Amino acid sequence: MRIVFMGTPEFAVASLEALLEAGENVVAVVTAPDKPAGRGQKLHQSAVKRFALARGLPVLQPEKLRNPGFLTELAALKADLQVVVAFRMLPESVWNMPPLGTVNLHASLLPQYRGAAPINHAIINGENQSGVTTFMLRHEIDTGSILFSEKVPIAADDTAGDLHDKLMVVGADLLVRTVRAIAAGTAVPVPQEVLAAGVALKHAPKIFKEDCQIDWQRPVDTIHNHIRGLSPYPTAYTSFDGKTLKIFRAKKEKTAVQHEPGTYFTDGKTLLKFACTDGYIQVLELQLEGKKRMDVVSFLRGYRPSSVTFPS
Repeated sequence: MRIVFMGTPEFAVASLEALLEAGENVVAVVTAPDKPAGRGQKLHQSAVKRFALARGLPVLQPEKLRNPGFLTELAALKADLQVVVAFRMLPESVWNMPPLGTVNLHASLLPQYRGAAPINHAIINGENQSGVTTFMLRHEIDTGSILFSEKVPIAADDTAGDLHDKLMVVGADLLVRTVRAIAAGTAVPVPQEVLAAGVALKHAPKIFKEDCQIDWQRPVDTIHNHIRGLSPYPTAYTSFDGKTLKIFRAKKEKTAVQHEPGTYFTDGKTLLKFACTDGYIQVLELQLEGKKRMDVVSFLRGYRPSSVTFPS
């Protein structure tokens, strides 16, 4: 089969590499346009573009997917199948172009966690498992018929970054399996409506900055999941001595609390913890506004909080 691959971030690179290593005929790659980044605002190539160029693959970078020029280029590739991994929403003129359609890899066990941030929301909600799903694209986002899925356990201290890396590897293997089944004519699409019947669905909408602020009035389990689910990006944060403090890793202590939620305590050396309604969040890795990301010991070695107190 002639395959056109569409993707942008590092998550998609693993799938593209797996297809090539499996001997699949990827004839071109579609990815995001180069964007200015960093202090110098130099143009930054997507992870998929860098990998594709290194492998000598043609790269298309349309500003708009409905652009007639891009549609003409895409049609000229004569793809039998399109594969999408971590890309933007496609118009029907794109996803319905190949005779075998367009298959998408999604980082959840569909129909659960449809949306832009399935990895984050699975951990925020305290799930103990997630997974990856391949499905055929159609009009409504993440609702097409399912081809294959694979479960992946979530450890108690996994962050969104940890789960991302697990799903990236498992997803790449699942995508190869899916493409081979489509080529062999053995893939049997299952409508999501069948799997969703009578099931309460959880969603995974895009996460905004205001969603990342820690509410210390919530239970310690909820806050711990919130921190894990937003690490390393977009990162949970709180106010600390009048500055923004991002928390990347923490551990929880469930115990009786005699202090106002949000109150912090430190010995000024190795310990920094915040009071919740039913315990404490002990910070392990953080980044203060204007500073680098570091472990708490390194942070306290070079920073003196406005008060150094330890809960009695």
